[in-house]
Amino acid sequence: MERFVRGLPKTELHIHIEGTLEARMMFDLARRNGVALPYGSVEEVEAAYAFADLQSFLDIYYQSAAVLRTEEDFADLMSAYLARAVDDGVRHAEVFFDPQTHTERGVDIGTVIRGFVSAQDDAAPDITSTLILCFLRHLPAEAAVDTLEAARPHLRHIQGVGLDSGEKGNPPELFAEPYRLAVEAGLIPVAHAGEEGPAGYIRSALDVLGARRVDHGVRAWDDPELVERLARERVPLTMCPLSNQRLQVFPDLGLHPLKRFMDAGVLVTVNSDDPAYFGGYVGDNYLAIAEALELTRADMVRLARNSVEASFLPEDRKATLQDEISAYVRSHPASL
Repeated sequence: MERFVRGLPKTELHIHIEGTLEARMMFDLARRNGVALPYGSVEEVEAAYAFADLQSFLDIYYQSAAVLRTEEDFADLMSAYLARAVDDGVRHAEVFFDPQTHTERGVDIGTVIRGFVSAQDDAAPDITSTLILCFLRHLPAEAAVDTLEAARPHLRHIQGVGLDSGEKGNPPELFAEPYRLAVEAGLIPVAHAGEEGPAGYIRSALDVLGARRVDHGVRAWDDPELVERLARERVPLTMCPLSNQRLQVFPDLGLHPLKRFMDAGVLVTVNSDDPAYFGGYVGDNYLAIAEALELTRADMVRLARNSVEASFLPEDRKATLQDEISAYVRSHPASL
Protein backbone atom coordinates (compact mmCIF):
# COMPACT_ATOMS: atom_id res chain seq x y z
CA MET A 1 0.00 0.00 0.00
CA GLU A 2 2.76 2.48 0.88
CA ARG A 3 4.58 2.06 -2.43
CA PHE A 4 1.30 2.30 -4.32
CA VAL A 5 0.15 5.46 -2.48
CA ARG A 6 3.44 7.31 -2.76
CA GLY A 7 3.66 6.67 -6.49
CA LEU A 8 0.00 7.52 -7.14
CA PRO A 9 -0.22 10.80 -9.14
CA LYS A 10 -2.01 13.47 -7.13
CA THR A 11 -2.22 17.18 -6.36
CA GLU A 12 -1.84 18.90 -2.99
CA LEU A 13 -4.27 21.74 -2.31
CA HIS A 14 -3.86 22.49 1.39
CA ILE A 15 -0.22 23.10 2.23
CA HIS A 16 1.15 26.08 4.16
CA ILE A 17 4.67 26.65 2.93
CA GLU A 18 5.74 28.11 6.28
CA GLY A 19 4.47 24.88 7.82
CA THR A 20 7.07 22.88 5.89
CA LEU A 21 9.91 24.49 7.86
CA GLU A 22 11.65 21.44 9.29
CA ALA A 23 13.48 21.86 12.59
CA ARG A 24 16.88 21.24 11.02
CA MET A 25 16.30 23.92 8.37
CA MET A 26 15.07 26.25 11.12
CA PHE A 27 18.42 25.94 12.88
CA ASP A 28 20.34 26.35 9.62
CA LEU A 29 18.47 29.55 8.74
CA ALA A 30 18.80 30.87 12.30
CA ARG A 31 22.57 30.51 12.04
CA ARG A 32 22.59 32.07 8.56
CA ASN A 33 20.62 35.11 9.72
CA GLY A 34 21.86 35.46 13.28
CA VAL A 35 18.47 34.73 14.82
CA ALA A 36 18.38 33.42 18.40
CA LEU A 37 16.05 30.47 18.93
CA PRO A 38 14.52 29.48 22.27
CA TYR A 39 15.61 25.87 21.65
CA GLY A 40 18.95 24.20 22.08
CA SER A 41 18.58 21.36 19.60
CA VAL A 42 16.46 19.84 16.87
CA GLU A 43 15.20 17.29 19.38
CA GLU A 44 14.11 20.05 21.76
CA VAL A 45 12.18 21.76 18.99
CA GLU A 46 10.40 18.57 17.98
CA ALA A 47 9.57 17.83 21.63
CA ALA A 48 7.64 21.12 21.69
CA TYR A 49 5.28 19.85 18.99
CA ALA A 50 2.73 18.51 21.47
CA PHE A 51 -0.25 20.70 20.70
CA ALA A 52 -3.42 21.08 22.74
CA ASP A 53 -5.30 22.93 20.01
CA LEU A 54 -4.86 25.16 16.97
CA GLN A 55 -3.67 28.19 18.94
CA SER A 56 -0.92 26.29 20.76
CA PHE A 57 0.41 25.28 17.35
CA LEU A 58 0.15 28.80 15.92
CA ASP A 59 2.20 30.23 18.78
CA ILE A 60 5.18 28.06 17.78
CA TYR A 61 4.48 28.39 14.04
CA TYR A 62 4.76 32.19 14.03
CA GLN A 63 7.79 32.13 16.33
CA SER A 64 9.62 29.68 14.06
CA ALA A 65 8.90 31.71 10.92
CA ALA A 66 11.12 34.49 12.31
CA VAL A 67 14.18 32.75 10.82
CA LEU A 68 12.90 33.49 7.31
CA ARG A 69 14.45 36.79 6.25
CA THR A 70 15.85 36.80 2.69
CA GLU A 71 14.82 35.74 -0.81
CA GLU A 72 17.25 32.86 -0.47
CA ASP A 73 15.52 31.68 2.70
CA PHE A 74 12.09 31.65 1.07
CA ALA A 75 13.50 29.96 -2.04
CA ASP A 76 15.18 27.25 0.04
CA LEU A 77 11.93 26.61 1.91
CA MET A 78 9.92 26.23 -1.30
CA SER A 79 12.58 24.09 -2.98
CA ALA A 80 12.67 21.66 -0.05
CA TYR A 81 8.89 21.27 -0.07
CA LEU A 82 8.63 20.72 -3.83
CA ALA A 83 11.34 18.05 -3.73
CA ARG A 84 9.49 16.20 -0.98
CA ALA A 85 6.21 16.54 -2.86
CA VAL A 86 7.69 14.94 -5.98
CA ASP A 87 8.70 11.94 -3.87
CA ASP A 88 5.05 11.64 -2.78
CA GLY A 89 3.70 11.57 -6.33
CA VAL A 90 2.50 15.19 -6.29
CA ARG A 91 2.24 16.55 -9.81
CA HIS A 92 0.81 19.94 -8.87
CA ALA A 93 0.58 21.95 -5.63
CA GLU A 94 -1.45 25.04 -4.82
CA VAL A 95 0.58 26.51 -1.99
CA PHE A 96 -0.63 28.80 0.80
CA PHE A 97 1.66 31.51 2.11
CA ASP A 98 1.12 34.03 4.92
CA PRO A 99 2.66 37.36 3.91
CA GLN A 100 1.57 39.09 7.14
CA THR A 101 3.64 36.62 9.15
CA HIS A 102 6.67 38.20 7.47
CA THR A 103 5.63 41.80 6.78
CA GLU A 104 4.62 42.24 10.44
CA ARG A 105 8.32 41.81 11.33
CA GLY A 106 9.63 44.08 8.58
CA VAL A 107 10.23 41.70 5.67
CA ASP A 108 9.11 43.17 2.34
CA ILE A 109 6.34 41.21 0.63
CA GLY A 110 8.32 41.30 -2.60
CA THR A 111 11.20 39.49 -0.88
CA VAL A 112 8.80 36.73 0.14
CA ILE A 113 7.16 36.30 -3.25
CA ARG A 114 10.32 36.57 -5.32
CA GLY A 115 11.97 33.89 -3.21
CA PHE A 116 9.06 31.49 -3.63
CA VAL A 117 8.71 32.14 -7.35
CA SER A 118 12.41 31.60 -8.06
CA ALA A 119 12.19 28.15 -6.46
CA GLN A 120 9.00 27.34 -8.34
CA ASP A 121 10.67 28.31 -11.60
CA ASP A 122 13.64 26.04 -10.80
CA ALA A 123 11.57 23.06 -9.66
CA ALA A 124 11.74 19.63 -11.24
CA PRO A 125 9.79 19.43 -14.53
CA ASP A 126 7.39 16.81 -13.15
CA ILE A 127 5.74 19.21 -10.68
CA THR A 128 4.01 22.55 -11.12
CA SER A 129 2.83 24.88 -8.39
CA THR A 130 0.94 28.11 -7.79
CA LEU A 131 0.61 30.49 -4.82
CA ILE A 132 -2.42 31.34 -2.70
CA LEU A 133 -2.05 34.47 -0.56
CA CYS A 134 -3.70 34.01 2.84
CA PHE A 135 -5.02 36.69 5.15
CA LEU A 136 -4.44 36.11 8.87
CA ARG A 137 -7.88 36.14 10.44
CA HIS A 138 -6.61 37.09 13.92
CA LEU A 139 -5.58 40.45 12.44
CA PRO A 140 -8.11 43.14 11.39
CA ALA A 141 -9.69 43.10 7.95
CA GLU A 142 -8.08 46.49 7.33
CA ALA A 143 -4.67 44.79 7.62
CA ALA A 144 -5.79 42.26 5.01
CA VAL A 145 -6.68 45.09 2.62
CA ASP A 146 -3.24 46.64 3.20
CA THR A 147 -1.62 43.27 2.47
CA LEU A 148 -3.52 42.92 -0.79
CA GLU A 149 -2.47 46.41 -1.84
CA ALA A 150 1.16 45.62 -1.07
CA ALA A 151 0.88 42.44 -3.15
CA ARG A 152 -0.62 44.13 -6.23
CA PRO A 153 2.71 44.49 -8.09
CA HIS A 154 3.18 40.73 -7.71
CA LEU A 155 -0.33 39.44 -8.47
CA ARG A 156 0.79 37.82 -11.72
CA HIS A 157 2.50 35.23 -9.51
CA ILE A 158 -0.54 34.61 -7.26
CA GLN A 159 -3.51 32.44 -8.17
CA GLY A 160 -5.81 32.65 -5.19
CA VAL A 161 -6.72 34.25 -1.89
CA GLY A 162 -7.26 32.35 1.35
CA LEU A 163 -8.06 32.85 5.03
CA ASP A 164 -6.23 31.07 7.85
CA SER A 165 -4.91 31.39 11.44
CA GLY A 166 -7.05 31.16 14.59
CA GLU A 167 -10.62 30.37 13.63
CA LYS A 168 -12.45 30.71 16.95
CA GLY A 169 -14.17 34.08 17.18
CA ASN A 170 -12.99 35.11 13.70
CA PRO A 171 -15.85 34.29 11.30
CA PRO A 172 -15.36 34.59 7.54
CA GLU A 173 -17.81 37.47 7.13
CA LEU A 174 -15.37 39.81 8.86
CA PHE A 175 -13.25 39.59 5.68
CA ALA A 176 -15.95 40.30 3.11
CA GLU A 177 -14.31 43.54 1.92
CA PRO A 178 -10.73 42.26 1.42
CA TYR A 179 -12.16 39.23 -0.38
CA ARG A 180 -14.26 41.44 -2.64
CA LEU A 181 -11.17 43.39 -3.60
CA ALA A 182 -9.10 40.23 -4.08
CA VAL A 183 -11.69 38.68 -6.38
CA GLU A 184 -11.94 41.92 -8.35
CA ALA A 185 -8.16 41.69 -8.76
CA GLY A 186 -8.56 38.24 -10.33
CA LEU A 187 -7.75 35.95 -7.38
CA ILE A 188 -9.69 32.73 -6.83
CA PRO A 189 -11.26 32.62 -3.33
CA VAL A 190 -10.81 29.75 -0.88
CA ALA A 191 -11.07 29.80 2.91
CA HIS A 192 -10.32 27.79 6.03
CA ALA A 193 -13.62 27.06 7.74
CA GLY A 194 -15.13 24.42 9.97
CA GLU A 195 -11.88 23.15 11.52
CA GLU A 196 -12.50 24.36 15.06
CA GLY A 197 -15.25 26.77 14.09
CA PRO A 198 -18.87 25.68 13.54
CA ALA A 199 -20.58 24.55 10.35
CA GLY A 200 -22.02 28.06 10.06
CA TYR A 201 -18.54 29.35 9.27
CA ILE A 202 -18.52 27.11 6.21
CA ARG A 203 -21.79 28.59 5.02
CA SER A 204 -20.34 32.09 5.49
CA ALA A 205 -17.20 31.16 3.57
CA LEU A 206 -19.37 30.03 0.66
CA ASP A 207 -22.09 32.67 0.74
CA VAL A 208 -20.21 35.76 1.92
CA LEU A 209 -16.67 35.18 0.64
CA GLY A 210 -17.65 33.16 -2.43
CA ALA A 211 -15.12 30.45 -1.57
CA ARG A 212 -14.73 27.86 -4.30
CA ARG A 213 -12.97 25.43 -1.94
CA VAL A 214 -13.30 24.96 1.80
CA ASP A 215 -10.11 24.15 3.66
CA HIS A 216 -10.70 21.55 6.40
CA GLY A 217 -14.50 21.72 6.60
CA VAL A 218 -14.82 18.74 8.96
CA ARG A 219 -17.55 20.44 11.02
CA ALA A 220 -19.85 20.39 8.00
CA TRP A 221 -20.85 16.93 9.24
CA ASP A 222 -22.78 18.64 12.03
CA ASP A 223 -25.17 20.08 9.40
CA PRO A 224 -26.78 17.44 7.13
CA GLU A 225 -28.25 20.07 4.81
CA LEU A 226 -24.80 21.57 4.35
CA VAL A 227 -23.34 18.15 3.54
CA GLU A 228 -26.01 17.71 0.88
CA ARG A 229 -25.19 21.13 -0.55
CA LEU A 230 -21.45 20.42 -0.65
CA ALA A 231 -22.13 17.18 -2.52
CA ARG A 232 -24.65 18.74 -4.90
CA GLU A 233 -22.47 21.74 -5.75
CA ARG A 234 -19.22 19.71 -5.85
CA VAL A 235 -17.56 22.06 -3.36
CA PRO A 236 -14.18 20.53 -2.50
CA LEU A 237 -13.06 20.01 1.08
CA THR A 238 -9.29 19.97 1.55
CA MET A 239 -8.95 17.73 4.59
CA CYS A 240 -5.74 17.15 6.56
CA PRO A 241 -6.02 14.03 8.76
CA LEU A 242 -2.72 14.23 10.65
CA SER A 243 -3.29 17.91 11.36
CA ASN A 244 -6.74 17.13 12.74
CA GLN A 245 -5.22 14.46 14.96
CA ARG A 246 -2.28 16.51 16.26
CA LEU A 247 -4.45 19.58 16.96
CA GLN A 248 -7.00 17.45 18.84
CA VAL A 249 -9.82 18.07 16.35
CA PHE A 250 -10.04 14.27 16.03
CA PRO A 251 -7.50 12.76 18.45
CA ASP A 252 -8.69 9.34 17.29
CA LEU A 253 -8.39 9.20 13.50
CA GLY A 254 -10.79 6.27 13.55
CA LEU A 255 -13.52 8.84 14.28
CA HIS A 256 -12.57 11.14 11.40
CA PRO A 257 -15.56 11.84 9.09
CA LEU A 258 -13.59 11.69 5.82
CA LYS A 259 -15.08 8.37 4.69
CA ARG A 260 -18.57 9.48 5.66
CA PHE A 261 -18.13 12.56 3.48
CA MET A 262 -16.92 10.36 0.62
CA ASP A 263 -19.96 8.08 0.99
CA ALA A 264 -22.19 11.16 0.94
CA GLY A 265 -20.71 12.20 -2.41
CA VAL A 266 -18.65 15.15 -1.17
CA LEU A 267 -15.51 16.02 -3.13
CA VAL A 268 -12.98 15.27 -0.37
CA THR A 269 -9.22 15.58 -0.81
CA VAL A 270 -6.28 14.61 1.44
CA ASN A 271 -3.46 17.05 2.18
CA SER A 272 -0.75 17.73 4.75
CA ASP A 273 -1.44 21.27 6.06
CA ASP A 274 1.75 21.97 8.09
CA PRO A 275 3.69 18.73 7.73
CA ALA A 276 6.87 19.74 9.55
CA TYR A 277 4.78 20.15 12.70
CA PHE A 278 2.18 17.40 12.29
CA GLY A 279 4.31 14.36 11.55
CA GLY A 280 3.87 13.76 7.86
CA TYR A 281 3.65 14.99 4.27
CA VAL A 282 0.80 14.18 1.90
CA GLY A 283 1.68 10.52 1.36
CA ASP A 284 1.81 10.01 5.12
CA ASN A 285 -1.66 11.53 5.41
CA TYR A 286 -3.06 9.17 2.76
CA LEU A 287 -1.55 6.19 4.57
CA ALA A 288 -2.64 7.31 8.05
CA ILE A 289 -6.28 7.83 7.11
CA ALA A 290 -6.32 4.62 5.08
CA GLU A 291 -5.20 2.65 8.10
CA ALA A 292 -7.49 4.45 10.55
CA LEU A 293 -10.64 4.11 8.41
CA GLU A 294 -9.74 0.84 6.63
CA LEU A 295 -9.81 2.53 3.24
CA THR A 296 -9.05 0.45 0.15
CA ARG A 297 -6.63 1.16 -2.64
CA ALA A 298 -9.66 2.04 -4.75
CA ASP A 299 -10.47 4.71 -2.16
CA MET A 300 -6.92 6.01 -2.51
CA VAL A 301 -7.38 6.29 -6.27
CA ARG A 302 -10.66 8.12 -5.78
CA LEU A 303 -9.00 10.61 -3.41
CA ALA A 304 -6.21 11.20 -5.92
CA ARG A 305 -8.77 11.79 -8.68
CA ASN A 306 -10.67 14.13 -6.37
CA SER A 307 -7.48 16.12 -5.82
CA VAL A 308 -7.15 16.70 -9.55
CA GLU A 309 -10.81 17.64 -9.97
CA ALA A 310 -10.65 20.03 -7.02
CA SER A 311 -7.57 21.85 -8.30
CA PHE A 312 -7.65 25.11 -10.22
CA LEU A 313 -5.69 23.64 -13.12
CA PRO A 314 -6.88 24.16 -16.70
CA GLU A 315 -9.21 21.42 -17.90
CA ASP A 316 -6.69 20.02 -20.37
CA ARG A 317 -4.08 19.56 -17.63
CA LYS A 318 -6.69 17.95 -15.40
CA ALA A 319 -7.54 15.50 -18.18
CA THR A 320 -3.86 14.69 -18.62
CA LEU A 321 -3.42 13.99 -14.91
CA GLN A 322 -6.57 11.84 -14.79
CA ASP A 323 -5.16 9.83 -17.71
CA GLU A 324 -1.88 9.51 -15.81
CA ILE A 325 -3.76 8.12 -12.80
CA SER A 326 -5.54 5.61 -15.06
CA ALA A 327 -2.24 4.50 -16.55
CA TYR A 328 -0.73 4.16 -13.08
CA VAL A 329 -3.60 1.98 -11.91
CA ARG A 330 -3.34 -0.21 -15.03
CA SER A 331 0.36 -0.67 -14.32
CA HIS A 332 -0.50 -1.93 -10.82
CA PRO A 333 -3.23 -4.48 -11.59
CA ALA A 334 -2.92 -6.23 -8.23
CA SER A 335 -3.55 -2.96 -6.42
CA LEU A 336 -7.29 -2.99 -6.95
